[in-house]
Amino acid sequence: MSGVRHTRACVRLAALEANCRAIAGRLAAGAEAAGRPAPALIAVVKANAYGHGAAAVARTLERGGAAMLACADIEEGVALREGGVRLPILVFGALGISDLDGVFTHRLTPTVSTPSAAASLEAAAARRGVTLGCQLEIDTGMHRLGFRHDNLRRTLPSVVASPHLRIEAVYTHFATAEDPAHPLFEEQRVRFERVRAEAGALGLAPRAWHAANSAALLRDERVWYDAVRPGLLLYGVSPTPGPAPAGVEPVLSLESRIVAVKGLRAGEGVSYGWRFVAGGPRTIAVVPAGYADGLDTRMSGRASVLVRGRRAPVVGAVCMDMLMVDVTGTDVAPGDPVVIVGRQGTEEIGVRELAEATGTIPYEWLCRVGTRIERVYD
Repeated sequence: MSGVRHTRACVRLAALEANCRAIAGRLAAGAEAAGRPAPALIAVVKANAYGHGAAAVARTLERGGAAMLACADIEEGVALREGGVRLPILVFGALGISDLDGVFTHRLTPTVSTPSAAASLEAAAARRGVTLGCQLEIDTGMHRLGFRHDNLRRTLPSVVASPHLRIEAVYTHFATAEDPAHPLFEEQRVRFERVRAEAGALGLAPRAWHAANSAALLRDERVWYDAVRPGLLLYGVSPTPGPAPAGVEPVLSLESRIVAVKGLRAGEGVSYGWRFVAGGPRTIAVVPAGYADGLDTRMSGRASVLVRGRRAPVVGAVCMDMLMVDVTGTDVAPGDPVVIVGRQGTEEIGVRELAEATGTIPYEWLCRVGTRIERVYD
């Protein structure tokens, strides 16, 4: 059909909702066994919901039982509100140079991570004559944003004394939760516990504490606290090598179609630079997806796609708009479906497999799915 691109991302919203409920069920079971309330679920939907489409994903997570959403900056939060999202929205990012109007006009919950951010938010709230609910980030070792855990008695008093700011929650971010051998995770946990123990002396009385991303959620129930912040796990991808937990399935598949089939003779190459040269007769299929769509140029010689239920290796340089795959021995024709990420027949290629093949991480693969690729929701 004219106007329809052959490459598209299929997002299974039913699987997303099921993942959300499965994670909540895991939290409830673990909390019940420990004799404590189940933590709330703060669903991370930054970076266009990890490439899945923020508005549609957020509305689904709303139905799936998420208590709050989290995004990277004010602009992302505004877009969620304009997409019809009603849940509370936490803004992770720094606010020092941001236009703060969106925080107030779109009912966002900002993070106070620096003294200057606190001062800016206090002044903005005072001008409007309101008390603004916010969250406080503590730097326990990530060394990115947040108030240093070992300097709070000097840096927090002015924040706590702000008459127009109400600190509703305090959180930290683990730097090495995905690496069970790294000692920093435990060091950060102990530092955060120390802040919790000293909260009263610091003037803090938040309703909630949270620290666990997807990897920490799976790793250590001690860091569940009052809420957890799953991101990658919600989308059905394990944050560590190996399969995702039971009940959690990939949400996104990336599909295309063959647009041309070419024959190569011995000694002939394909694509820019002739990085692949045929040692004998080969059959090459052309797929209309390239690095402009977010595919990694390192796929060549390292990754495969699925055609007719079989793996077809990517050969030659990945182009801006196309890639070539070796389909020798497979009966193919233009129009045949191609799966870049997902399942076809009994074969499956996951995002983690592609990330490992190309020397990167699943987060990057998902976030790079290009804007010109249509998202199809079912």
